[in-house]
Parts: sequence; structure tokens; C-alpha cells
Amino acid sequence: MNYRFQNLLGAPYRGGNAVITQNTNLISPVGNRVSVTDLVKSQTLTLPIQSSSNIRHIAASPDGVFLLTVDENNRCLFVNVPRRVVLHRITFKHPVNALKFSPNGKYIAVAAGKLLQIWKSPGFKREVFGFELVRTFADCNDKILAIDWDNESKYLIVGSKDLTGRLFFVDKIKGSNRKPFLFLGHRDSVVGCFFGVDKKSNRADKAFTIARDGFIFSWGYSRNDGNHDFRDEIMEDAEPPSPGTPERDGEGEGSVKKRKDFDGKERDFGEVEGYLSGGKWELLRKDCFMQAPAKLTACDYHKGVDLVVVGFSNGVFGLYQMPDFVCIHLLSISREKITTAVFNDLGNWLTFGCAKLGQLLVWEWRSESYILKQQGHYFDVNTLAYSPDSQLLATGADDNKVKVWTVSSGFCFVTFTEHTNAVTALHFMANNHCLLSASLDGTVRAWDLLRYRNFRTFTTPSSRQFVSLAADQSGEVICAGTLDSFEIFVWSMKTGRLLDVLSGHEGPVHGLMFSPTNAILASSSWDKTVRLWDVFEGKGAVETFPHTHDVLTLTYRPDGKQLACSTLDGQIHFWDPIDGLLMYTIEGCRDIAGGRLMTDRRSAANSSSGKCFTTLCYSADGSYILAGGSSRYICMYDVADQVLLRRFQITHNLSLDGVLDFLNSKNMTEAGPLDLIDDNNSDIEEGIDKQTRGNLGYNLPGSMPNRGRPIVRTKCLKIAPTGRSFSAATTEGVLVYSIDESFIFDPTDLDVDVTPDAIDAALNEDQPSRALILSLRLNEDTLIKKCILSVSPVDVPAVASSIPYRYLQRLIEALAELLESCPHLEFVLVWCQEICKVHGNSIQQNSRNLLPALKSLQKAMTRIHQDLADTCASNEYMLRYLCSFSNNK
Repeated sequence: MNYRFQNLLGAPYRGGNAVITQNTNLISPVGNRVSVTDLVKSQTLTLPIQSSSNIRHIAASPDGVFLLTVDENNRCLFVNVPRRVVLHRITFKHPVNALKFSPNGKYIAVAAGKLLQIWKSPGFKREVFGFELVRTFADCNDKILAIDWDNESKYLIVGSKDLTGRLFFVDKIKGSNRKPFLFLGHRDSVVGCFFGVDKKSNRADKAFTIARDGFIFSWGYSRNDGNHDFRDEIMEDAEPPSPGTPERDGEGEGSVKKRKDFDGKERDFGEVEGYLSGGKWELLRKDCFMQAPAKLTACDYHKGVDLVVVGFSNGVFGLYQMPDFVCIHLLSISREKITTAVFNDLGNWLTFGCAKLGQLLVWEWRSESYILKQQGHYFDVNTLAYSPDSQLLATGADDNKVKVWTVSSGFCFVTFTEHTNAVTALHFMANNHCLLSASLDGTVRAWDLLRYRNFRTFTTPSSRQFVSLAADQSGEVICAGTLDSFEIFVWSMKTGRLLDVLSGHEGPVHGLMFSPTNAILASSSWDKTVRLWDVFEGKGAVETFPHTHDVLTLTYRPDGKQLACSTLDGQIHFWDPIDGLLMYTIEGCRDIAGGRLMTDRRSAANSSSGKCFTTLCYSADGSYILAGGSSRYICMYDVADQVLLRRFQITHNLSLDGVLDFLNSKNMTEAGPLDLIDDNNSDIEEGIDKQTRGNLGYNLPGSMPNRGRPIVRTKCLKIAPTGRSFSAATTEGVLVYSIDESFIFDPTDLDVDVTPDAIDAALNEDQPSRALILSLRLNEDTLIKKCILSVSPVDVPAVASSIPYRYLQRLIEALAELLESCPHLEFVLVWCQEICKVHGNSIQQNSRNLLPALKSLQKAMTRIHQDLADTCASNEYMLRYLCSFSNNK
């Protein structure tokens, strides 16, 4: 199946700096991916581009077209954001702590360790290597932490860990090796430095340097009227040669040639001094934010509104009017470190990020209201559940929270926090407004998604730990399987009373599901059995299916005529639940085989751990099955032929363990792998607790496998009832894959006469029925929609009756897509109505095959109905007035 990655939910932010482009697009790194959020439309999208490891820094071009990402391995990607493709790649030789595009977009300033490098920005040209190193400054004595350009892209101000700020002139000046101007007096690392501009000339005349200890220095520039020139202050010692940069101005030996520009002219760097060359900088004032002992961790300055925003390690942020240092806001977001703070282009919105909490906020400071407020799960997601109409996705995690997301926008709209232990199972009821959750705290809770409250809690006489959950089709009975007592508890949904306790299993009951067609409950356990129970008759176990290894999970086919379960030896068994016969077996241990962990003694090929499926899910039509486990792969199998159709690799992130099959033996020492050795002097870096996913409350020895390094795995898989997408709960977050038919040519009934020209000819000859059938045979998405919209409303009944049954599913899918995107609402609804009238019997007889397409159509109709209902409710009195006004006339 042609699924491709669409979005990443459950983790809006994981660290690094966020940027805002075009005033309303928020770009933030999420692990080794990049998420783009439209703050006006309230939609988030994750680019299908992956870095080799977690992204540390990003920078966007002034027009928002290009994006630079640098990961922990110093590998840089140059991305075209609208096209979502990587244009160029480069690896820096030193750790990158900051990077920024120049305002004119021609250059990129990169802080690579102690070096300040100026690179020419690649463009749309086809080049073998688009990056060109223009200059390198090696004046700093320690790593550079902050960079800022002036408006004319001529000057750079940088702050470094050597307690100084420095002013650099980008262009070379003939006969000058002048040292940069130093901004001194700081008592801690300079984490922020910015230019202030003169409103009349739009040139820099002020500078602000912000230190980690919470002090801000304001510097002013005054031009000298005399003949004094800074050239008189040039030191006799020549500037040391810039490493990595060839001499291009001919100052060296006569044999060195000048580099020629593309037009053949010899290139000279500014022969004229810059506008900040003939004056004097002086310290105007020194102010303190008064947040000691907290350290300043994030800051930004907006030149237009003259505001400074700062974030601290204790979760406090402040907004200050410069240059008078007037405090406008001083508020607390949380108790954790703020890792990014940035203004939008107009200066009215503030963006804050907290890496430890996975929190991303956009705040309008004038009205003191939230534009965006998203927070991911604190720990890995354990379980997923789709709503029956596929519009909502619920997630439960080890942080005791249940979150409900809108799939189309990627936003979480409600979080339930009543559970006191890890959430292990979720289930949506058929009415779409009720969600069930099971937890290790011994409760099963029912949530109302209209009023957002916990309206019922199911408990047991003595405390139990629940790990599985199921509800029958009518919604009257709730069942939950336990981890400790090996029992299945049955409650009434209406009264909340405990009806029955099903005992018989001799191991934890990790799989539980009702048959979609009758009231038979299937359960799987680590005691190597699958049992069928008749819950309503109270007969106990009806039938037992024995296995040779522990059964990890099970799932029913949507028509209820097949049952699949996975065992510890990596096999998937398919049973006929009616006759009790084993139908097929898939040997999948080689397909799911994972990579090698840092702590593994054996190679990945010889290791037996993790070579089994822990989660299974049938497709909407039951023709194929998805399987995942403790591996970087999700496997898709054809059920009838028992063959592997496709393997999805969920991540290429080398920051996770288990991604590589072969590890570099150079990284192995007597004390163990280099990556797992804690070589820091302490757990506190520069007064701030280090925030890594390995330190999230697991600091005790032996409390976490692999010493806190995250291991790639898939904990839960769910396919949407429409069959158009599936979601996977992984270490990276919730990955959403969807079918994309726009780029794939897959004709259903191809012939010599079936061509796009033949379809256009039929439309020109006013034969809409023939044109539509030809487009359905060609199975080209754009042509099908074009033919549907070209039919006259009067001819819709006739054309709908002429469509053969075998093309009905494709036609319904096209109508569902049109319903979501095109403005002709009534026209598409007339199409749907006529198809239901003409082909009603065929649809009913073949409901299993058409169910995914019909669910997609229902989902589109439900969403439009909700939008129209909200619009009409808010304009009810205006509509009444217009109606009465027309009646009076």
C-alpha cells in the first residue's frame, strides 16, 4: 500500500531553537524532524525530512523559503520548505552553537566552536556543492553562543563563553587587519547580543549584550567629528590567518590569484570602511533581571518595537521595554527551564519552548492571551485509539495523561489527568463522544468528549493493574484484563457495577477484544493461550487455542471471521474463531529483527531479543495486517498470501539506540561504549540541570535499561476506520502515515483507448458519462474530479446510474476528497444522494469492501456539518434579520 509519512503528533517540541517565518509560521525541531505550525489556520505539519540525529539549531531565510537545520553530529541540511525537499548537505568540523541568515539572505553566519564562519547562502541553482566559505574569524577564545546581524548585512555582533561580545565587519578592507571591537565587563557567558537601530536611518547605533547571570548591558555608538580614525589604532601584529579560508584578496604572495566572480570580474571585499568605523562605543547602562540564582537560558530582541524577552532556568520569563529597561511582564510558565524564546516579525507574539516538558507556547503579550498552547507527553506513548469517524486520535502514556488530538490539524484539544499511574489501553465507544481508558492505577475511566469530564470510574474490590481494555458493539459491557491477578473484569456501562470476573488465564492478559459481529470476547495471555469467552451467557471460556510460546497480543479482522495473534517466537497465527482451526502462520522474526543496542554483547543477527511483534492491526478491509514491536520497522503483510508487502522504517535518528545494525568498534572501550560514559564533571552544567530524555526521573542506578538512552520501538499500531491512514506510537512520538494517490499511477482497467486525451475529447463532445468511466478506468485522481465537476446538476442521476459497480469504491473516495476541499457543497451532496439511491443494494451487499470509502465520506460530511453548525449558531440573529427583511420586501 502506498502509505507515506504525513505528520508527527504527541511531541510538539523536544529542544533546540524555534523560529517564526512570514509572521505566522512557527518552525520548531522535534527530535530529528522539523514541525511547521500555521498559527492563523491552527494546523501543524511535520516535514518528511529526517536528520541523522536530534536537531540542535535551526535558522530560516528572511523570506521563509529556506531552512537550515544542524543536528548533534554537526550535519547540516539546507531545506526548501514549500517543496519539502533537501537541496544541499554539509558537515561542519566543529560543534555549532548558533547560526543565522543575513537580512539580505546572501550569507549565513555559523558559530562553529570558537570560529565565526561566513558562508555564501546556496540558492535554487544546480550546484555540486552550494555552500561557499567566504570568511572565517578566529578571534574568540571560547565557543560562540549568540550571533546577530545588522540590517545592512555588513556587521556581526557575537557573544561567546569567554565573557565578551565582539563586533565584526564582514567585508575585508585592503591593508587592514583590524581586531574586532570588544564589549567587556560581563561576569558570565554572553548568551545574547543584538543590534539596536536608529528609526530614521535604519542603521545600527545601539547594541545589547545579555549574560547568563541575568545582566543586560546597553551600548551606544557615537561618531567622532574629528579626524580620528580607527585605523590609527591598528595593532602592528598581523591578524592570524583565518583557518579554512583561502586568501582571496591578493594580500599574500604574488602567486595567489584573486577569485573571480561568476561574471568574470575580480571580487573585492568592501574597499570602503563601514558606517560603524569612525566613532566610539560606550556603555550606557547596566541592568539586572533580579532572578538569581536562576540562570538566563533564552532571550530575543525585536528591533522594531524595542523589546527584550528573556527566559530563565526556573520557568520565569520577562518582557522589557528598552532602552529604559521598563518591565512590562514578569510571569512564570512552569518550574522547568525555558529553552527558546523568540518574537514574531511584528513583535506582538512571543514563542516559548520548554524541552523537558515538551511544551510550546505562543503568547500575545498585549492582550495577554494564548495563540497556541501545546504540550506533548512527558514519557513515551503506550496506546492509541481512533474515533469511529477517524477525526480524533486519543493517546495514553506513562505520564498518567490521556490526550485527544484532531488528526487533520495535529493539535491536542483536551488533556485528562485524573489517572495516577501509566495509561495502558484506550477505546472509543461507537457514539464517538465517549472514550475509555485503563491504567495501572487500578481504574478504568470513561470520559465525556462533549463536556470534557470523567463521568464514570470502574474499579475492583481489591486494587489491580489493568493492561488491556475492550467494549462490546452495543457499549453496554466493559472488560479489562489485569497484569497481576491474570483475571478479566466485566462491568456494566450504565450502572458502573462489576458484573463478572473471568478467571482461567495463568499469565498477564495483554490482549483483549470483542468480536465485531457477535458478543464473543477473545483474550490472549502470556500463558501461551488465546481464550474465547461468552460474556453475556456467563458460560466461562468457550474455546481455548493453545500455542507453543507466550501470546503477546491479538486482534480481530473487521468482519469477525478471522483472529490474529502474535507469539514470543516472532510468529503471527491466524485462527478461524468459528471452527477453531489454525488457518495460516507467518514467520516474521527476520522481518522485525532490530538493530544492535549499545549494551548488547551479541551482534544484531545473533541476538534473540526483540524479534517478536507486540502490536497487530488489521486493515479496514481485512486484506493486510500491520505488525510492530521492539524494532525500527513496521511490517505490512498480505493475509491471504502470507507475504511481506512492505517495511516502514520509523526513524533514522542515530540519537536513539537500535537504529544501526552494526556499531563502530572504535567507540568501544574497557569501560564500555563511549556514548554511555558520563564524562562530565557533574550533572549540573553551568548552574543549569542538563535536560535530556535519559534524565527524566530515572537517575537511580539500574532503574532504566541501556542507561537512559532511548531505544527505538513501536508500542501500538492503529489503522483509521476509513483505511486512509494509520498511526504508530513510537519512541519518537505518534507517527501518522496516510495514503497519497497524487503521485502514483495505478490504473484499474487500462486499454489503448483509455488516455487523458480520450477523456478530454469525451468532455468536449458533451459525453460526461463516458468521460467519467474512462477516468475511473485510468484511476487518475485529478481527471476523476474534473469529470465529476463537469457533469451538469440535471444529468447527475443519469450519470450516477451508468457507473458500473466495480468503480463505485473509487468514485466514493473521490467524492469524499471533493467534499473536504471543493466549494460546491450542494453539488457533491447531490452526487452522494444519487449514488446511494441507485446503488443502495450493491453497497449493502458489499459493505465490507466499501466500508473504508463510506467511512471517509461520513468523516467529511460530519466535519462540514460541524463547521456549518458553528457558523450558523454564531450568526443566528443575523440570518433571522435577513430572512425577515426579505419577507417584508
